[in-house]
Amino acid sequence: QVQLVESGGGLVQAGDSLRLSCAASGRPLSSYVMGWFRQAPGKEREFVAARTFRTWIGGTTDYADSVKGRFTISRDNAKNMVYLQMNSLKPEDTAVYYCAAANRFFSVVPADYDYWGQGTQVTVSS
Repeated sequence: QVQLVESGGGLVQAGDSLRLSCAASGRPLSSYVMGWFRQAPGKEREFVAARTFRTWIGGTTDYADSVKGRFTISRDNAKNMVYLQMNSLKPEDTAVYYCAAANRFFSVVPADYDYWGQGTQVTVSS
């Protein structure tokens, strides 16, 4: 199994940028589909972005409509880490952000993910 730890959250102003990091250990990221999800107070966990890093499948990427064009998911092969670059942040982006790994197939639903990080708080002020 893989262990995931998020970092990089914080308090920023609207229009600013943040880069969230997800450190993976135990297994290489090439074995998984990696996703980012977020959960705001009183709301259900929602999909943000996902990308397939398994070389035998190839690159498959999807973003939620609310973040498309502003957020980018990427990886660092040498560090075995996944990132979520968040630009042009809006107050409605405020949430706890989670990285997750799925070991079977590409998906945008939380139930299909097998491993989760502890979450990192992102707060965007107006």
